Formats: sequence, structure tokens, C-alpha cells
Amino acid sequence: MKLLIIEDELRAAEYLKQGLSENGYVVELAHNGTDGLHAAANGDHDLIVLDIMLPGIDGFAVLSALRTSKATPVLLLTARGQTDDKVRGFDLGADDYLVKPFQFPELLARIRALLKRNSNRGAAAESLLRLADMEVDPVRHRAVRAGKRIDLSAKEFALLTLLMQRTGQVLSRTQIASLVWDINFDSDTNVVEVAIRRLRAKVDDEFPEKLIHTVRGVGYVLEQRTTAP
Repeated sequence: MKLLIIEDELRAAEYLKQGLSENGYVVELAHNGTDGLHAAANGDHDLIVLDIMLPGIDGFAVLSALRTSKATPVLLLTARGQTDDKVRGFDLGADDYLVKPFQFPELLARIRALLKRNSNRGAAAESLLRLADMEVDPVRHRAVRAGKRIDLSAKEFALLTLLMQRTGQVLSRTQIASLVWDINFDSDTNVVEVAIRRLRAKVDDEFPEKLIHTVRGVGYVLEQRTTAP
């Protein structure tokens, strides 16, 4: 497996390269956003570890540009742990988020989980999902409601796909965090709520029939309800 680490702190980058190499990974390093984006866009990496605070162009800009052409899993590795930063990273298409300082075994476990999930995703050809007037095509990354194309970020699409796959099943915040982001959020983190709110704004707000429902004290469910609340 080939990994790309985009990290401007030289000692930290070398530490990560050594540890990951000792665990059997082939590691390439880039020390600024410009070089990192070039390497990511032109290389054949299985996963990218991306720092946010980079010279040149920052990690958010690198991620945004990368997602226009590639779906390589990205793990954000940064000292910035505010919820807004996490939400922004996930909305731009990050697959996981680890805050410095961290323990190397946790980083290694997250990398393994992302690589496994990406492998499983490629092996499973999912069929078209339908509910009421909404259709979701996981293969083509396309969502339509009442004939109108819905523009979604990578994580919004992953969240909608999960809800469609589990139609009628109430999912807790913990389940959603685990299944969409492969991580467990702290109890005081509202990333899931923010993601649900943004998804509702795109798939429900313009339409008379609401499909995403809150089950108070439990979680969220996607289903068609024939009676008004």
C-alpha cells in the first residue's frame, strides 16, 4: 500500500514515514500544499495523510482541488480541533480527522480502517436506491428528487446513501458517525447534527413531503410518512 503524507513539519513527517514504513507501507512525503497537491493529483496513492496548516496553499484548498478529480481516502491530521474545522473538512470530502497530539497506534488503526473501507467500497456494486420521489445512485454519485439534481458534498452524499440504505431504520448519532466517518465523536460534538441540517436543506426544504425525520432522544430516520406530523 502506498501512502502520501503532506506535512510541513519535517521531524513530524519523518517520524510518520518511519513508523508507517516499519508497518509495511510505502510512504511518499510532501512538505507544502503546492507540492502535496501535485503529488496527490499525479500519483497512485492508496491513502493521503494531510495536514491543514501548510505553507503555500492550506490543506482545505488541497483537499478541495483533489476532490474534483480523485476519490483517494484522505485523513486530516492537524492541531486544529474545532468543530467548524471538522465540519468543513468533512464537507470538502475528508474521510477521517485526527487532532494532534496523537498516539501513533491510533493513527495506524485509522489508516487501516480507511483502507479496508475503501477496498470494500470498490468491491460492492450498489444498486439504485429509491424512496418516494428521490433516487440515489451510489455508483455514479448522483442524487435526484422530483426530477431535480441535488448537489451534495462527498460526506453529504455518503450520509444520504446510508439513510437510503437503512430506510425506515432509526440511526443514532454514534452509528452515523461510525458508518459515515469511521470514527466515534465526543458526546459534545455536533458534527452529525450539522451534517443532518445541511442535508435537510438540500433534500427536504424545497419539497412539501419531508423524508428525513428526527426521533427525539434516539437519532434520525429516512422514511415516507403519509400523515402530517
